[in-house]
Amino acid sequence: MEARRLWLRSWRPTPFLAASAGLHAAALAALAVVPHHWRPICAAALADHVAIAAAGLWPQGRLLGGNLSRLPPEAARRGEIALTFDDGPDPRATPGVLDLLDRYGARATFFCIGRRAAAQPELAAEIARRGHRVENHTHSHPPAFSLYTPWSIAREVALAQEELERAAGRPPRYFRAPAGLRNFWLDPVLTAAGLTLVSWTRRAFDTVRGRAAGIAADLLRGLAAGDVLLLHDGSAARAPGGAPVVLEALPRVLDGIAARGLRAVPFAAGEGPE
Repeated sequence: MEARRLWLRSWRPTPFLAASAGLHAAALAALAVVPHHWRPICAAALADHVAIAAAGLWPQGRLLGGNLSRLPPEAARRGEIALTFDDGPDPRATPGVLDLLDRYGARATFFCIGRRAAAQPELAAEIARRGHRVENHTHSHPPAFSLYTPWSIAREVALAQEELERAAGRPPRYFRAPAGLRNFWLDPVLTAAGLTLVSWTRRAFDTVRGRAAGIAADLLRGLAAGDVLLLHDGSAARAPGGAPVVLEALPRVLDGIAARGLRAVPFAAGEGPE
């Protein structure tokens, strides 16, 4: 995959970004005509850059491009929700998560880090073998991902695609940005790679909270068909007993899903769940 060409292929800007481009074109024209008014012109352009940056801090936002934060309406009508797990595979948590999902007959989507899958290929393959989705969560989960250039973003996406396809036996079709943060270069890269951005409807910050009851309560409060729940198998906090908190919170979440008459499904290769 040629990273330097990824973001150029078949991408169309959102109305927000198109308006931003128009503003910058108008600013350049204004500078040519009335250069002595450079201060307000540059201030307007700077304000636009701030707005673009702020849009990237909204994980569920669609100003910078497509973003799936809920399952499609037809899935909601079937009483389905999506369980998603980030940052694995991790031998300390992922096997237990898989066993719990099996016990409840639930299926989920795992947004895996490429280099972790490369280090644990058998575990990544086991996720797929048990009927779950293995999707793209970058190659190295860089903290500064939202500040990356288009070529650096494309490299992170492409390397993860290669490792995850090798481990799971099929290429990912969905992508989740680290912490849900991104910049305006991500959408053209994902479009070129044939990936759909996924965020979430609700999360409980299980990477920093060690109390399973509180995590489950936050995820289940107001839970509705079509929701996308975010948990972590690769970076979950530790419960008081020392185990990954996700292993204590997940049974409570699965019980709550069943009690509400809902069903946990993975994302499918098309637009909706399997």
